Amino acid sequence: MRLGDATWTELGPSPILVVPVGSCEQHGPHLPIDTDTRIAVALADRLAESLPDMLVAPPLCITSSGEHRGFPGTLSIGLDATELVIVELVRSADWATGVVLINGHGGNATAVRGAVETLHAEGRRVLAWWPRIAGGDAHAGRTETSIMLAIAPGAVRTDALQPGNTVSIHDLYDTLATDGVAAVSTNGVLGDPTAGSAADGATIVDALVADLVERVSAWR
Repeated sequence: MRLGDATWTELGPSPILVVPVGSCEQHGPHLPIDTDTRIAVALADRLAESLPDMLVAPPLCITSSGEHRGFPGTLSIGLDATELVIVELVRSADWATGVVLINGHGGNATAVRGAVETLHAEGRRVLAWWPRIAGGDAHAGRTETSIMLAIAPGAVRTDALQPGNTVSIHDLYDTLATDGVAAVSTNGVLGDPTAGSAADGATIVDALVADLVERVSAWR
């Protein structure tokens, strides 16, 4: 069930609230600005299909995306505000038996960790999870393009696919941290989306869902 579709009287006695945490930022010329949010919501829905008592909240869709400044369409509230929003959201969900944060945007990692530390110190039950994909590229490349071809193929502008900067993210990290994505990629892509496919995306999503279900099952 999605929280936004329910009335308060329809909620079960012990739901676990699942919060997709996305972003509003450029994803190259071929993927929509809400790509991270779509992916987080798709994973949350699959989790709810796999386990009982999961209640999917409306997503957080404008978070910390300062590294994508300079690209039209990017909106960001910064790390501190994102952390505070997550803390206050989880505090408000004291009617749930716990909260699962599904983070679809790597730029939120610091804010999510800080929020979870605060919430754990308050004795609240919260689990943060985000995709870990072995061999995946960094942003709007093969990995994200494949996932989007699997979950929302109509949103992918296949006629606009073009490689971006394919240098390892580890080698780009210092420049990214100080100057953002625009300093290393004029089209906003880190990777090569032309190698993406729906079949690869489906395999990736299945693996992510399996890991998510396992983690949430152990935690609950």
